[in-house]
Amino acid sequence: MSNQNIRVLIVDDHAIVRAGFKQLLGTANDISVIAEACSGEEAIELSLQEEPDVVVMDINMPGIGGIEAISRITARLPEAGIIALTVHETEPFPTRVMEAGAKAYLTKRCAPEELVQAVRETYAGGSYISQSVRTEMAKAKLDQSNPLAELSSREFQVFDLMARGQSVIEVGNSMHLSHKTIYTHKANIQKKLNLETHLEIIQFARQHNLIDD
Repeated sequence: MSNQNIRVLIVDDHAIVRAGFKQLLGTANDISVIAEACSGEEAIELSLQEEPDVVVMDINMPGIGGIEAISRITARLPEAGIIALTVHETEPFPTRVMEAGAKAYLTKRCAPEELVQAVRETYAGGSYISQSVRTEMAKAKLDQSNPLAELSSREFQVFDLMARGQSVIEVGNSMHLSHKTIYTHKANIQKKLNLETHLEIIQFARQHNLIDD
């Protein structure tokens, strides 16, 4: 890998967002956007094909979503630095995303120069978390009342996909897990969150601003 050219893959399901990030990163003479993806599945495929130095990844996307994509890319390309760039700055998203293998976590409200800095620091082997996110993570450690903290990393991934409308079968297909395994995770999620149906999972996510209405 060249010290003068950081090769970046941008992943977001909105073309206008990808274009904005590409234009922004293009202002840095040591960064090149080599490819773009619009889903987690495409991100995995392009990562294996192009072997980028850094992947800038949205979290909320159709299909397997960003968290599962981060986990799979990290497993196959551990040297790639992954930056999560999302609208979510409150827990449990930052912790779960970092557990999946991301090296940096930014919100889409961050200053343009912050994204460039995160790309450089991630490429250098470091990590980067926005100050606003660090503040929220610190507050969450003091607040033990968040029921989502009870979910394991895998349960949270299942919860995230189901909250966005995927059925048990669809979640199993997305995560390459058996439907029986997903049913077990679903039962554990419902027990821990005191929920009874898939609809209540979706409503819970909306009430906690984890998905858009």
